[in-house]
Amino acid sequence: MEDRKIRVAITHGDTNGIGYEIIFKTFAVPAMLELCTPIIYGSPKVAAYHRNALGVQANFTIINSAEDAHPGKLNLLTTFEQEVKVELGSPSKEAGTAALDALERAVEDYKKGLLDVLVTAPINKNNIQGEGFNFCGHTEYLEQRIGDGGKSLMILLNDMMRVALVTTHLPLKDVPQAITKERIVEKARIFNASLKRDFRISNPRIAVLALNPHAGDDGLLGKEEQDVIAPAIKELSDSGVYAFGPYAADGFFARGSYESFDGVLAMYHDQGLAPFKALDRGDGVNFTAGLPLVRTSPDHGTAYEIAGKNMADESSFRQAVYLAIDVFRNRAEYDEPLTRPLGKLYHEKRDDSEKTRFNVPKKNEKN
Repeated sequence: MEDRKIRVAITHGDTNGIGYEIIFKTFAVPAMLELCTPIIYGSPKVAAYHRNALGVQANFTIINSAEDAHPGKLNLLTTFEQEVKVELGSPSKEAGTAALDALERAVEDYKKGLLDVLVTAPINKNNIQGEGFNFCGHTEYLEQRIGDGGKSLMILLNDMMRVALVTTHLPLKDVPQAITKERIVEKARIFNASLKRDFRISNPRIAVLALNPHAGDDGLLGKEEQDVIAPAIKELSDSGVYAFGPYAADGFFARGSYESFDGVLAMYHDQGLAPFKALDRGDGVNFTAGLPLVRTSPDHGTAYEIAGKNMADESSFRQAVYLAIDVFRNRAEYDEPLTRPLGKLYHEKRDDSEKTRFNVPKKNEKN
């Protein structure tokens, strides 16, 4: 790993959206190729179509295997051979199938150890549905495919805050019954572990939001805070997780209270993402925590309305690449001392000899 750059797999997403545009714009900056070896999982024909439609200079090298990726170049790995009709700005089943083909190939290559991190361009959650994908999004799909039984956590972050979600893509009517003490504790612990390992924060402080307006007003507007959320926070605190709350979401964001915490745990999708995106400056990133694979994506969708018009802002996608690289390095740095703790201990004593390790004097035996 030390003798090569980090391999960043990039799935092209919905072929009728802005995926290729933000990828091309991101790697048009030469310095990006010095940071990593990018591998686009997609189609040379579709990529060329987008390049011509945008009228931009975008050079890429076609490869047949991730093992053939060239450092210093934008590599494109062909994930399907069939013709795909590109209809910029319009959702189609073909575009969904093409997105899934790229995602499936990237996952298989990860399992083979051929890539290091994954950055996904936006998909259309509706037209990608079908055999092999019956999920609400990338997060749920990756949890099942590579989670090894572990649970994932969606985190949206930028320079101002990190917002994680207890529930993700659920209809609002189903949220209250999905908010359980066990689920809050589970997600908070994943969040806490990620803040330590992925972001190198020694003692993370996590703010837990309430579910109801005004944090339930002592049960007047709902009892979830008293019956579920507060007990979960107590259990977390008792186990050594620095969790605080529950805080009413409106005042919490309006007062800028998020600045006092390392992470914010929201109960449902729009409770966390609406204020996050309202305060975001266009460089937010979606990060999937809790999985062995580092996966990031921009915090926006396919943007059909501007597809092919050379109007897309690549800032969020570029930050997603940066974050994937940073987290990969942070994990390696965090894990390294844990690989040989005894060896590390003896090394620090400047004595790795067999005498030091095994020839321990018996009680009452003179040295």
